[in-house]
Amino acid sequence: MADEETTAETPADEPAADAPATEEPTADEPTAEEPPAPAAPEPVEVLHPKERRRRARQRSSEGPGEARTPEQRKAERDALRAKNSKARATRRAKLRARRPKATASAPAEPAERERGAQKVRQGIVVSDKAAKTITVRIDTSRRHRRYKKIVRSSKTLHAHDEHNEAHEGDLVRVIETRPLSATKRWRLVEILERAR
Repeated sequence: MADEETTAETPADEPAADAPATEEPTADEPTAEEPPAPAAPEPVEVLHPKERRRRARQRSSEGPGEARTPEQRKAERDALRAKNSKARATRRAKLRARRPKATASAPAEPAERERGAQKVRQGIVVSDKAAKTITVRIDTSRRHRRYKKIVRSSKTLHAHDEHNEAHEGDLVRVIETRPLSATKRWRLVEILERAR
């Protein structure tokens, strides 16, 4: 009868002592409604490029115990070279396909290589003392890109004068040519104006 009184005294709303009680969430544990707090990012290890490559080689190698023979290494190198060569050939073929085709009127392959256009300069003879050589001063003036001021500059060059026609003060035209001496790479074309 005492047992009946104790069971009668405990109200139905209260849970029994041996039944597990529902725990209230503590501050440490996240509830279902609250999202978990983001974890602090791990510090990133900054490696020197050489160390990075060394570690990558370690990861890619088959194993530390397996030593490869020189023949195996050579075979791997040859396979890699063949693969790269094939990729280069494919790329070049694509570039050739993109290039415009030669027209029927233009010759496909010139029999002789055409000479490039030689530079032509005009300047004043500052010296004609050397035999078959004149020193020509080329004056240039151009506008500065940023400051728009006219910038004047001059350059001297040596030109070949076969017949010693030009004299100091003459205005002459010279053309680029093959190296004729240690400093001569120009040739006299014509005398535009004689010195007075």
